[in-house]
Amino acid sequence: MTSDKFAISDDLVHLGRPSRVDGRHVNMPVELGSTIVFDTLAAFEAAREARYDTDTLYYGRYGNTASFQLETMLAKLEQAHGVTLTSSGVAAISCTLLAFATPGAHLLVADHVYGNTRAFCESVLRRMGVEVEYFDPIIDGDLAKRLRDTTCAVMFEAPGSGTFEVPDIRAISNTARAAGVPSIIDGTWATPIFCQPLTLGADVIVASCSKYLSGHSDCMMGMIASNATYHAQIRQTVMAIGDKTGAQEVFLCLRGLRTLKMRMETIDRAGRDIAAWLAAQPQVKTLLHPAFPACPGHDAWSRDFTGAAGLFGVIFHACSDAQIRAFVDALQLFGIGVSWGGYESLVLPVKPVRTATPWTEDGQLVRFNIGLEDPASLKADLAAALPLLNSAPE
Repeated sequence: MTSDKFAISDDLVHLGRPSRVDGRHVNMPVELGSTIVFDTLAAFEAAREARYDTDTLYYGRYGNTASFQLETMLAKLEQAHGVTLTSSGVAAISCTLLAFATPGAHLLVADHVYGNTRAFCESVLRRMGVEVEYFDPIIDGDLAKRLRDTTCAVMFEAPGSGTFEVPDIRAISNTARAAGVPSIIDGTWATPIFCQPLTLGADVIVASCSKYLSGHSDCMMGMIASNATYHAQIRQTVMAIGDKTGAQEVFLCLRGLRTLKMRMETIDRAGRDIAAWLAAQPQVKTLLHPAFPACPGHDAWSRDFTGAAGLFGVIFHACSDAQIRAFVDALQLFGIGVSWGGYESLVLPVKPVRTATPWTEDGQLVRFNIGLEDPASLKADLAAALPLLNSAPE
């Protein structure tokens, strides 16, 4: 079931499963093992030579049958030449940047990136002698002016973490490629269900499998999908670092992927419904949701995405930190947590960190992740807590 004639729904059900023989398991088993043994030295040497392939057993750190199946499945979903699994989404970001960054290199990073991406750039790459320059994610045609002979990569997200601007994936990727610079996009938000950035010109996708791809808040894993130009370079870097995902995580992600399309479609509907409801509340100043026209980059989202995740931001009218804390604590169906993409709804106040484009908004920014609860129940929960933002600031 690997032909292009099959729909993505078919691939989600049939890829990454045991071989089609009578008496087979429905799911890949949890596959444990470090040492892999061979009967002849010649066979061992052949495996060592091919150890970076996703179909060659050599040593457990390089992968096994189950992890190869998952990598192949994700590559098909992302329309990638290949995928390399990592132990977390942060590891996927860090390993990818290390594959390109060298002392003296210049790295362009969108100003709205995930906090841990910025932290890695500031705490590790700068110490290595990499010059990190941040740019406005809605950069339009100005990216070419920032590229240098020493630029090693362009890193961005669509949409951005916390503030949800949607950069023009095509424009950024094509500008970078024309200069021979790889473009790296964090594609966690949309998943391949709603966007496949490699088909738009991006060279590398990094994503946290801990979120929508596995979908149940019990799996810690990342992935790097890339085109043929950079796949080997990235995979060899990951293996040289020694990063490795666990067998249980591989099992959980394969399981979670089976329902990815229906989960994303359900969450898209619920997310837009609740976002529109929130936008109409008197306490709300601005809605930051790519599917709504007021969100920066909405036109790019409309052109390049087929749906929206359930993660978005709301800027409330100016109020105190104490009021925001009271509002968040009063919610009963929204957990408070740093992750998202599971089946449960979450809420988290956000303080954007900006370098190139200062955050000047005077309202309080809160991020919502809409899960699989009944939307009417979520609205009722929000409605009960929102009046806390009307009281006099403490």
